[in-house]
Amino acid sequence: MENATYATLTRQSGLMQELRIIANNVANASTTGFRTEGLMFSEYVAALGGDHPSLSMAAARVRLTDQTQGVLTQTGGPFDLAIEGEGFFLIQTAAGERLTRAGSFTPNENGDLVTMDGNPVLDAGGAPVFIPQGAGPIGIAADGTISAGGNPIGQIGLVLPNDPMELTRQNGTMFVATGGYAEAPDGRMVQGFLEGSNVNSIQQISRMIEVQRAYELGQTFLDKEDERIRSVIQAAGRK
Repeated sequence: MENATYATLTRQSGLMQELRIIANNVANASTTGFRTEGLMFSEYVAALGGDHPSLSMAAARVRLTDQTQGVLTQTGGPFDLAIEGEGFFLIQTAAGERLTRAGSFTPNENGDLVTMDGNPVLDAGGAPVFIPQGAGPIGIAADGTISAGGNPIGQIGLVLPNDPMELTRQNGTMFVATGGYAEAPDGRMVQGFLEGSNVNSIQQISRMIEVQRAYELGQTFLDKEDERIRSVIQAAGRK
């Protein structure tokens, strides 16, 4: 197989990955706290050894997350929280601590504040947030301080990854901070609001069309290259 075919095949593989990512973005255009994902292509050069020239291939290995602020929508729910500025809520899951911008929370039967999946929300010290029943109206300040009937009872944690490039998406709205995290200095919470997805559907669909066309062009090249090689083999067989 010639180098041009190798290069095109690796590019086709990357374009297919990007199509899957774009489709996932569009599907989550209405998901609370969802962050748009993108794919970065880079060049991968392999040494073939001997007198052969090196082989240049396309590598689509870097997945990027757009941290642009989503639109805040008022819900009036006392445990619905949105973040203005930088920062993530800290969540305890069965697989470990995770970061998220999806702030749709509720107390469970034990009084722990949890996500819609039942994962505990953690406070500034990394402990589950407890909401006592019958303690009065719940207020949540911009710094995450929770008050019940005017008395402070805890504080919801707001953190930032130490290295944004090491923030890895686990699933839809959950992220793993492989490089650790620290307290977010500038973010603020807004009670009674939720942050929407930051997906721009028009941009994503436009990009999907571009990627589809690029994939079709690559496939056309591969088909023509296959025809050329077959023609050469047939011509050589007649001699």
